[in-house]
Amino acid sequence: MTSALLTDQYELTMVDAALKDGTADRRCVFEVFARRLPDGRRYGVVAGLGRFLTALTDFRFGDEEIGFLRDRDVIDAGTAEYLADYRFTGDVRAYREGEVFFPNSPVLQVEGTFAEAVVLETLALSIFNADSAIASAAARMVSAADKRPLAEMGSRRTGEWNAVAAARAAYIAGFGATSNLEAGRTWGIPTMGTAAHAFTLLHDSEEAAFRSQLDALGTGTTLLVDTYDIEAAVDTAVRLTDGKLGAVRIDSGDLPSVVASVRAQLDRLGATGTKITVTNDLDEYTIAALRAAPVDSYGVGTSVVSGSGHPAAGMVFKLVAHKEDGGDWVPVAKKSADKASLGGRKEAGRRLRNGIATAEVVLTTGQVGPDERPLLVPVVTNGEVHQEFLGVQGVEAARAHHKLAKAELPADAARIGRGDPAIPTLVI
Repeated sequence: MTSALLTDQYELTMVDAALKDGTADRRCVFEVFARRLPDGRRYGVVAGLGRFLTALTDFRFGDEEIGFLRDRDVIDAGTAEYLADYRFTGDVRAYREGEVFFPNSPVLQVEGTFAEAVVLETLALSIFNADSAIASAAARMVSAADKRPLAEMGSRRTGEWNAVAAARAAYIAGFGATSNLEAGRTWGIPTMGTAAHAFTLLHDSEEAAFRSQLDALGTGTTLLVDTYDIEAAVDTAVRLTDGKLGAVRIDSGDLPSVVASVRAQLDRLGATGTKITVTNDLDEYTIAALRAAPVDSYGVGTSVVSGSGHPAAGMVFKLVAHKEDGGDWVPVAKKSADKASLGGRKEAGRRLRNGIATAEVVLTTGQVGPDERPLLVPVVTNGEVHQEFLGVQGVEAARAHHKLAKAELPADAARIGRGDPAIPTLVI
C-alpha cells in the first residue's frame, strides 16, 4: 500500500507551483525539531524513525492516486507526470531511534530537491510527533517504575493501527511487553495477556473461572482477583494452586493499601512467590506513588498511548537552507514571533563529562568537538534506505540505544515533577 496520500494537500500544491516557476529542483535542506519540550518535561525520546523509513520506501504515486489528485484539481498534467516518476533520491540524517532530544535538537535532516523533500513533511511529522510523544511518556514511566517491569495495554484507547505504533514506541522506551498481537507479529515485541472481568462473570462462580484459566494456562498464569471480593478471590487462588500461583492482578481500589493487604495475605497463606501486578489507569505519577508498595509489575493503557497528556511531541519540519543558482548554500529561517527558526544545516553533539551529558550542542558551522558524541547519523543515502534501521532488528537496536542514551543523562533527569530540560541546548 502506498503512503503517498498520507499527506496534506498543500504539499502537492507547492510542488505544482514550484514546477511551474522553476524552483522545484532547487537543492534544499529541511529539518525536524521541537522548539520546546512539553511543559515540565525534562527530555524527549526520538521514536518513529524506522516507521518513517518504511513509509518513505512506499512513497509512490500510482495511477489511482494520480487520478484522484487530477479529479480534485489538486495538480495539473505536468505535475501528474512528475509524481508518476517520483522517487526520493536525496539524503537523510537523523538522531538514532531511542535517542533523547531537547529543544532545537535537529532530530531529522532531509536533503534533496525542494519538490522531492517538501512532500515528506506531513508524513514525517505525523509519525515522529505521535511516536516520540508516546516514547517520551513511556520513558518517564520506566523511571518511575524503578526497574520493575511494565506492559503496554492501551490498544482499546486509541486507533487500531495507532495501537501497533504505540506499542512499538513504548517498547523502545523500556516497556517489556504489549497486549497487542499485531505489534508482536510486526515488530517482534513480547506479548502478554490472560483474562478480563468478563471471563469471571461468564462462569457460575469465581472459582469455576479460576479453575478454567488454570486448566488452560497453568499455575504460572495471572489471575484477576478484583471482580467481586479481593480477599476471597486471593484465598481461592492460593487454594487452587497450592500456593504456587504465578501472579494476581489488581485493577481497582486504593492501590497502595490494597496491594499491601494482598501481599500480606499471600505471604500469610504461604504464596510468597506469587507476584502482584497492578493496572487501573496508571500513569507516571501513580506509578511513582506506588514505588514503596510491594508491586512487582505494572500494566499501563490510556496514559502511555496518549503521551500522558501530551499526544504530540511539538515537532515541526522547516526549510533551513537552499542552494542559489550559483551553487552556494543560503541559510533561511522564519522570523515570526514565537515561531522563529534557526537557519542553516546543523550538526549536533551531546557534550559529555565523565560519561554524563552536560549540554546539547547544535552548530550552524563546523563539526562537533572531541568531548561531544555526534548525534546525526546517515539513514538514507542517495535515496537508498539503510536497512539496519528497519523491522525487528531496527526496533531492538533502538531499544538498546535508548538505554545507553538515557544512562548518560544527569540523575535528576529521572524526576517526574516539573523542571527545566535536563541539559541546556547550546546553539553555536
